[in-house]
Formats: sequence, C-alpha cells, structure tokens
Amino acid sequence: MKSLVLERKDELSLRDFPIEAAEAVLGPRDVRIKLHTVGICGSDVHYYTHGRIGPFVVEAPMILGHEASGTVIEIGAEVTSLKPGDRVCMEPGIPDPNSRATRLGMYNVDPAVRFWATPPIHGILRPTCTHPEAFTFRLPDSVSFAEAAMVEPLAVGVHAATKARVKPGDIAVVMGAGPIGLVTALSALAAGCARVYVTDLAEKKLEIAESLSPAITGVNVGREDIAERLRADTDGWGCDLVFEATGSPRAAARVFEPLAPGGCVVMIGGQPDPIAYDAGAAMIREARVENIFRYAHVFPRCVAMLASGTIDVKPLITRTFAFDDSVRAFEIAASAPPADVKMQIELPQ
Repeated sequence: MKSLVLERKDELSLRDFPIEAAEAVLGPRDVRIKLHTVGICGSDVHYYTHGRIGPFVVEAPMILGHEASGTVIEIGAEVTSLKPGDRVCMEPGIPDPNSRATRLGMYNVDPAVRFWATPPIHGILRPTCTHPEAFTFRLPDSVSFAEAAMVEPLAVGVHAATKARVKPGDIAVVMGAGPIGLVTALSALAAGCARVYVTDLAEKKLEIAESLSPAITGVNVGREDIAERLRADTDGWGCDLVFEATGSPRAAARVFEPLAPGGCVVMIGGQPDPIAYDAGAAMIREARVENIFRYAHVFPRCVAMLASGTIDVKPLITRTFAFDDSVRAFEIAASAPPADVKMQIELPQ
C-alpha cells in the first residue's frame, strides 16, 4: 500500500510498500482501521534527520507515524467492544501480555514492546493498519479525528502529571514549549496546578503557551532566569514541580534550581547521552525525581478530558497537510518553524 517510507537518513519517499501480506489475516481480537489523521512527532523527525534515537537504529526502510486516528472497517471474531464504523484512536505500543513488566502493570517499559515507527516496527502513515482491540479506543462524537490524533502526545503529559502526584494549588515549571511541553502544561493544570510557568527560547512558542490558559506564564530563558523569577513570585520558596521537556542537557542540568524544598522533578525529554546531575541540589531539597517512558493506562483518561473540554488541544494543531504532501510536511517539520507546534497529515477518505 502507498506509505510514507523513511528509506534511510535524510531520505523519504511516498511509495507502494509491501506490508499488506503481513496484515492480511485479522487476528480474533484485532481490528482493521482506515487511517484518517496522523501527527508528525519529534521522534519521527529525529529518525528522518539522524537515522537513529539512542539504541534504535533505522537499518532498513521503515514507515513513519504513530500518532493516529481512524475508523474501524473490520473486526476479528472475538472483538466485542468495537464495530465497523466506530471512530477510534490507537495506543501505538503493544507489549508482551505475559511479560513481567506487563503483569506488574508497567507495560510501557516491557523490553519486548512493539511500538509503531520504532525500528524495526513500521508506523501507520499508510491507508490501513491492524491493531489489537485492547489498545484501540472509541471516540465520542465531540472529539474530532484531529484531536484524537493528539491523544498520543497528550498521554505523555498526563502520564507525567500522574507521576508528579500533582496536588491542588501546586505551582509548576515546564521546561520546553514544544508539543510535549505544552500538553504537559495543560495536563498539570487539569490535574490541579494553580499556575504553570513554561520556559523556552522561542517567543512565538511562549505566546502560544500563554494563549492556552490565563494560568500559564511564559518565560523566555534567553532573557530571564527562571529560578530567579520563581523566587520573586513565591517569596523565595520556589515551585512544587518541574517538568523537563526539552531533552536539552543544559536545561536538564538546572532542573533543581527553581524547585522548592520537598518538590518533585519529572524527566520527560529524551537524553541521548548521560547528563550532569546536581546531587547536592537535589539532596538539600530532599527532592523527588521521577522518570517517564512514554505512558501507561492513560488513553481513556485523555479521550474523556478531550470530550469534556477539560483539556483543549485544538490550538496546538497549527498546520495540516494532505497525504500526498507528506514528504514536504516532514521537510518543513525538520526545519522547526517557531510558529508551529503540531503538524498533522490527513489521509484520503
């Protein structure tokens, strides 16, 4: 089927790809989905521009894409919760149900997890895919396909807020105003934060952040020190939570500076290499540090919050491309336009 294929580093093509045979037979608890909208993730772009992310190396042509929504067109014999015509979004990581991590409820850290568009697993920038019923979620009428394709990145933010154990009235700092930083800010507010400071170097992204809620304050760290700002705004105490969502070693080295005693740091941004860690700063605050890897058990929560309006991701969708323009879409995404947050691709219906 026609697919967006990463042939190798810096080379994309939109071409027929022989994937139908592997998915021709529908498992008894699987569904077949006609794709509608697929978001362009930073990891997709990183594979395109670098050919690898840490130990995951693109060694053969691979279909990109893992943030998706679509419509069920066929169901397996034992599927009971979905039917043809249902609009759905899909959690892209499929664990081994018998692994120790999965049995402990931590299926996202199962070493055997098969995750779309992570080598050697193909993604879903293609007309159809098959997927387990258990990781496919029906959409309420009030949630659009575009919003549903945002559930995957939103799940990262909700998982981060969950791991942070947000309490009503907390003050948070989110380092990074990219898509993950912004959904984390929205998740922190939905979880009960009174105020969220979002830091970045791009003024346009900070403007977008502030437009999402009057409880979000943008701070340009090229001009202002976030630790000094927090001390000034909190009578010298600091913030309760810091979410590191830049993936920048320089930013990660400073996560404890704005943090109040007893506060929590959540590491979200991927770091390809070891980073500096100020153990002394963590110790004197008796800081709690959490790390997240993707997400677990949060897709239904995300769909429910979109449906209720508790979280609105529509302002984050800044550009939409036709499937035939997928290569150009990735070229633009790789240039990191400052006015864009999330770009999406719509497939023919």
